[in-house]
Amino acid sequence: MRGLFNYYLSCCANTLLQTLNLMLAWGPKNGAQTCFYNFILRWKSAGVRAEDNVPFQLKRILKMMQEDLPHPAPHMDFLRCLDRNLSVQHDADEVFLSILDFIQRQMDDRTLVGIHSQIYHLIQKFINQFITQLTAYLLKDCMISFFEQQELRGIDCCFCAQCEAKTPTKQGVKLCSLPQILCIQLKRFRNIRGFTRKLNCRVTFPETFNFSEFQRETFSSHFTQQNDCRYTLYAVVVHYGDAMWGHYTAYVRHRVSNRWYYADDSHVSQSSWEDVQKTEGHHYR
Repeated sequence: MRGLFNYYLSCCANTLLQTLNLMLAWGPKNGAQTCFYNFILRWKSAGVRAEDNVPFQLKRILKMMQEDLPHPAPHMDFLRCLDRNLSVQHDADEVFLSILDFIQRQMDDRTLVGIHSQIYHLIQKFINQFITQLTAYLLKDCMISFFEQQELRGIDCCFCAQCEAKTPTKQGVKLCSLPQILCIQLKRFRNIRGFTRKLNCRVTFPETFNFSEFQRETFSSHFTQQNDCRYTLYAVVVHYGDAMWGHYTAYVRHRVSNRWYYADDSHVSQSSWEDVQKTEGHHYR
């Protein structure tokens, strides 16, 4: 596996490229990810303005990362292109969503863009529960809490057009369908007295995840029943530091050997599931 140089705080983009590279590499193993595998390679990028086109530069660097070479893959063109399109610094989640948006807007093949929309029908879990006192949380418990209905009262009341007044109400989220690729993000920060603080509690997560174990109330009445609701973890993006500074790395699992690797910019080393689990929570993670 090829590493990526850190050019002026590019560790955020580096970790995303490593996870997208593994998504590309895992393509031939099953139908869902084969779509992405074919999607990124099938795009005929002739005629686009290469220096400003994020999908073009993404395809180029991912193909280079697939090459069996000992030195890091050169990705300055991708970073410059991303910088021209974003213009300001973002965290990993924002950059990830921006890349997906650029793929939608900057690709001229509408058929492939339609495939992309189906693959990345994302479920994102923005979980910033009250995790300041308890020392350990299970990812499943966090997600269950995310789907629970919340009662809005007092200053949180919503305006009712029929009553023409603010009234107590309930809000919640239900699943209508499951995506082929599931992306889960833990919003590990909280605003306390005007300052953004990172939440450093321990959150455990499994190597496999099964949505069929969730209660029926989690699913909408329009939920499309699927035979297989199981997901297997193939990448973990890790942030070290505080809410306003830090460093991004990634754990990714190789498609052939099934071994875990740790990608820290240009340095890539073999790791283990036990090492991945140590990212569950730490003062600086």
